[in-house]
Amino acid sequence: MGKLAKISGPLVVAEEVRGSQMNEVVRVGEEQLMGEIISLKNDRASIQVYEDTSGLKPGDPVKLTGAPLQVELGPGMLGTVFDGIQRPLHAVKDKAGNFITRGIEVPSLDRRKKWAFKPVAKKGDIVKGGDILGTVKEYGIEHRVMVPPGMEGKVTKISEGEFTVEDVIAEVEENQITLMQKWGVRVARPYKDKKRFDHLLVTGKRIIDTFFPIAKGGAGAIPGPFGSGKTVNQQDLAKYADAEVIVYIGCGERGNEMTEVLTEFPKLVDPKTKKPLMERTVLIANTSNMPVAAREASIYTGITIAEYYRDMGYSVALMADSTSRWAEALREISGRMEEMPGEEGYPAYLGRKLAEFYERSGRVSCVCSHDREGSVTIVGAVSPPGGDISEPVSQGTLRITKTFWALDANLSRRRHYPAINWLKSYSLYLNDLQPWYDKNVAPDFITVRNRAMELLQKEAELQNIVQLVGPDALPDRERLVLEASKMLREDFLQQNSYDEVDVYSTLKKQYMMVRTILHFYDKAVAALEMEMPLEKIVSAKEKEEIAKMKRVPNDDAEKFCIGIMKSIDSTFARG
Repeated sequence: MGKLAKISGPLVVAEEVRGSQMNEVVRVGEEQLMGEIISLKNDRASIQVYEDTSGLKPGDPVKLTGAPLQVELGPGMLGTVFDGIQRPLHAVKDKAGNFITRGIEVPSLDRRKKWAFKPVAKKGDIVKGGDILGTVKEYGIEHRVMVPPGMEGKVTKISEGEFTVEDVIAEVEENQITLMQKWGVRVARPYKDKKRFDHLLVTGKRIIDTFFPIAKGGAGAIPGPFGSGKTVNQQDLAKYADAEVIVYIGCGERGNEMTEVLTEFPKLVDPKTKKPLMERTVLIANTSNMPVAAREASIYTGITIAEYYRDMGYSVALMADSTSRWAEALREISGRMEEMPGEEGYPAYLGRKLAEFYERSGRVSCVCSHDREGSVTIVGAVSPPGGDISEPVSQGTLRITKTFWALDANLSRRRHYPAINWLKSYSLYLNDLQPWYDKNVAPDFITVRNRAMELLQKEAELQNIVQLVGPDALPDRERLVLEASKMLREDFLQQNSYDEVDVYSTLKKQYMMVRTILHFYDKAVAALEMEMPLEKIVSAKEKEEIAKMKRVPNDDAEKFCIGIMKSIDSTFARG
């Protein structure tokens, strides 16, 4: 047992901690506050404490636990709201009331609840780490109870029935296995190999799926200033993304914003199952007024839980809101440790820390005796001060992630949502996903997408001239470009998250919408060359029908769009 020698906010220094190791969890002071060793020098250890350190004094005891920071993985995580170190907030409230008491200890998983375990392995089977021993029904998800990584041998005992997470349900050689396993959060769970990014994560957001897609197992960043819609976009992704399990980390955001998430999420209905979205969601809440060290840990807690469901063979989407607050926690701890600062005061290892987190995404072959595939897709919100993405966290994130959705305050002020700037955003997954689009949507999907993107870029070039001399000074051909681009912006890119029809568009609907707008443009150009007056072209009744496309249900969209294209052919053929 050591003793405190120095206290500096969430960082404390302990002496006489012989035999301690890096990342070991310790208990600090008389109230047994949880902390983690982040630096060792001889018998002195620097410890980041996950709770308020008010009242600690030099000489207070520091107790070593011999274990790293771990999370408990097992049935009972779905539908639960945890804090940054995996304490379930409902259990904390039951024990201590509305405010988290310092030093409070509650188990991460309910020790009393019994789960119906149904074995799939048999006595005598040879199993190894990652193999499925049996299943537990957890809401609509089949929770697959796996052999812990690194263990292998013959199943000498396996039971069926109702068990708590601590009851022994099987034995492999001399090893007893329960429904729960523990894993250190700073160590990535193992996998066989990573697969190519050739499966789209369908989100239902037109600007994302068509223009700037993210692959299953990919990593994306969504930076933007205050009020530009980061949280709404991430909530929409959580609700509609093609993922079976959602892990949502509220990391260091404002308390009132996190409160809104906690009150709204339980009310959200999963569009696939028509049941509460929380039944396939794990929420981690760590607001900006909570201890700064726990904010740093919450990211790792979330990604470890996501990897656990990935290993079961599920597609997992992880939303981190926001990694800027996590980086600020790193900066504060680094400053208190008197480390040499990097750019803007962030630690010199900021880039490495960001890479360690985002590189834990991926679509992988799971470690097991059979073929099983799972994925973790990470979408990290970034909150650069003043919306300036030249700052270190944004730049470090952009170097690692392959999808960049640039939120624009000007678009949000014009009530254009999602406020993703189509000229600044990009996706490096497009080439990898082209075969998927060809097979699952249409052979010319990427061609149609690229043509639409060219129109939007051409419009941006023309806007400089328009601002000087007005649109009437442009040639008719270029005025048609402005008309088509306006339709793309207003009738395709804009999407209402609060409209039950418009909030989600299937890929087939997205493809047909863009095709219809391009069809109008092509026929209008041909009519112009046949000397049809521009005023007659831009006043065609089909423009009103195109504006209605987004309000057409997904199942009816193809028929509706084909009808518009036939009407366009008829109108422009008559001249």
